[in-house]
Amino acid sequence: MGIETSSVNFILDADIRSFFNVVSQEWLIRFVEHRIGDPRMIRLIRKWLRAGILEDGVVRPSDKGTGQGSVISPLLANIYLHYVFDLWAHRWRQREACGAMIMVRYADDIIVGFEHEDEARRFQDAMRERLREFALTLHPDKTRLIEFGRHAAGRRERLGLGKPETFTFLGFTLYCGKSRAGKFRVIRKSRRDRMQARLEDIKGKLRVRMHQSIPEQGKWLAQVVRGYFAYHAVPNNIGSLQAFRSHVTDLWRRALRRRSQKDHILWTRIAKIADHWLPTPKILHKWPWQRFRAKHPRWEPYAGNPHVRFCAGGVQQ
Repeated sequence: MGIETSSVNFILDADIRSFFNVVSQEWLIRFVEHRIGDPRMIRLIRKWLRAGILEDGVVRPSDKGTGQGSVISPLLANIYLHYVFDLWAHRWRQREACGAMIMVRYADDIIVGFEHEDEARRFQDAMRERLREFALTLHPDKTRLIEFGRHAAGRRERLGLGKPETFTFLGFTLYCGKSRAGKFRVIRKSRRDRMQARLEDIKGKLRVRMHQSIPEQGKWLAQVVRGYFAYHAVPNNIGSLQAFRSHVTDLWRRALRRRSQKDHILWTRIAKIADHWLPTPKILHKWPWQRFRAKHPRWEPYAGNPHVRFCAGGVQQ
C-alpha cells in the first residue's frame, strides 16, 4: 500500500545472512534489560539462549543465536532488530532522507522503499555498517536494490531494459502492474517455489493416507486447501489459487489410482469429487486501503455536543 500511495521508485530488498544463528546474545540481553528490570526473567531468558541446539540427537550449546525453532525465538529476534534496525532506520529517515522513504519489516525480512536512487545506496551502505556493529551482515547475493514503482515500467521501457524487476516478501512475488482504470498497482502472486514445496508435502502425506476412504481424504484435503486460501486469497491472485487447487486435484487423482492397478479414475470423476470436497477459489481479503481503515470504537470529539462515543452496541453519551 505504501508503494502505491507514495513516490517510491526504488526498493531495497535486504536479507540478513543466517540471522537467527548469529545474533549476539550479549547485545540481546542488554536490549532486554533496557525494558525489563526483573532479574528472574533475565535469568530465564539466559537459560533459553544457552539451552543449545539439538542435532542428530546431540545437544550442542552455543554462545550466539536465538535457537531458531524455539518458542521465544521470534520474540527475541524482534526485540533485537527493533533496537538494531527499526529505531536506527527511523532516525536515518528523519535526518538523512530528502525524498519519500517507507520501511516494512517482518522478523528478519526487510523491505525499504526510496524515491531517489542515491539515497537508497547511501542507506544500504549505512545499514551494512550498522549491522556489522551488532554481529550481523547483509547477504551479498540476496540483498538487491531494484527499480520498482509507478514510473519504473515507463522508464525501463524507454531505456530498453524490459519489464521492472520483481521481489518476494512473505510468500508473495510482487510485480508492477496496473488496474483496469490504468492506475499503478502492486500485484501480488504466490511464490512458485513455496507453492511447489507445499504440493510436495501434500503429495507425501497423501501416500500415507492412500488407503483411507474418499470422505476421509476429502475432509483432510479440504482443510489443507482452505488453510492455503486463507493466507493467499489476496486481490489479483486468483490464478495462483486456481492452479493450487488444480494441482491438489491431480495429486488426489494419482493417489486414488495407485490404490489398484485396475482403478483408472477419469478426470470427469475426480472433478466431481473435488467439487464436492474442495473449496472453490475466491478472493477472501480486501485491498489494503480497504482493510486498514480504522473501525475501532473511539471518542469522536466533533460528532456532537456533548461528546459522543461510537461503539458496537450503539451510541453512548
